[in-house]
Amino acid sequence: MMNALKQKPGTEKTANRRGPIRLLLAAGGTGGHVYPAISIADQVHALSPASDILFVGTRDRMEWQAVPKAGYIIKSVWISGFHRRLTPKNLLFPLKLIVSLLQSIRILRQFRPDIVLSCGGFAAGPIGWTAGKMGIPIVIQEQNSYPGVTNRLLSKKAEKIFTAFKAAEEFMPENKITLTGNPVRKGLAVQDREKSLRHFSFTPQKPVLLVLGGSGGARALNNALQNAIGRLHDDLGIQIIWQCGKKYYSNLSSEIDLKRFENLRLFDYIDEMPAAYGAADLVLTRAGAGTCSELMLIGKPSILVPSPNVAGDHQSRNAESMTDNGASVQITEREIDQSLVDTVEALIFDREILGRMSQAAKDLAKPDAAEQIAEQLFEIAEQKINHE
Repeated sequence: MMNALKQKPGTEKTANRRGPIRLLLAAGGTGGHVYPAISIADQVHALSPASDILFVGTRDRMEWQAVPKAGYIIKSVWISGFHRRLTPKNLLFPLKLIVSLLQSIRILRQFRPDIVLSCGGFAAGPIGWTAGKMGIPIVIQEQNSYPGVTNRLLSKKAEKIFTAFKAAEEFMPENKITLTGNPVRKGLAVQDREKSLRHFSFTPQKPVLLVLGGSGGARALNNALQNAIGRLHDDLGIQIIWQCGKKYYSNLSSEIDLKRFENLRLFDYIDEMPAAYGAADLVLTRAGAGTCSELMLIGKPSILVPSPNVAGDHQSRNAESMTDNGASVQITEREIDQSLVDTVEALIFDREILGRMSQAAKDLAKPDAAEQIAEQLFEIAEQKINHE
């Protein structure tokens, strides 16, 4: 089995600090599961370039493109979620589960990992359960305040659990938990404000609101912003960077007169996030674990609108962790149409409030999460190797 396919930039300084291990990472479904796993894999590779690293996911989700793009090998298991409502798709679930368990056995026997890391998602279930039955150490990285069902089930067999929010202790064995924060994508930074404003052809005399709906977009945020664009742009004079999502871009770009709103920049997806973060005074976004972790790391004040359509309402719990510490303001989807403009106005023009929120976010940040987790993965794996 090959290890990482390419040398990661910037790893030369830390290379060869550890002996090689064989690490299998099970993660999939969303970027919230996949990107922390990639960050951890990068750090393992930085500490020991000779280590063998393998990902397991599903073919029809975003990991199938994201993991190879990051330079790693990925194998698939045939699994999906079980729908809570009655649907014909559930009829296939027992067959998928049996097949995925058999596939997991084959993958584990072929790769022979020293340790398995579950970052959540469908694929982590069969791989983690099978690894536990085969006596392979299991470690969990949980991104959210409210853990997903897969990680909650695997936590009983886990050697160690790395969490991003203290609230996760309520749902998993506390004696196994280490609060590390979420690993975030490498190279995340805030570009110089002056340079960032030039990138978007903005003026430094007016504040900038950054709206993020994720790669898929967020319908509620888009609808609310479309209804409020006149008041925000014209009445309050706010400059806006709006990432609406690929499936909404065509309709929004045809419905909104972009020439009239000269200080609006509408994107389906933002590639230059350092510039977007650098220009922004305030961020309006969902409360996914990855987004919250990025906001902490870069110290950006935020308005969080949790998605109600997620398991265990975990985005609301993530948002509460941010708001309780003064880093964010939370509004619900039900409130967004009535509260959006007033909330933005109350925050974006008050430099003192923004400064306090920024510092509160930085105080919550844990920038060395990936390194902490990687170091402990080596310790657990090396204990297994030494006992063989």
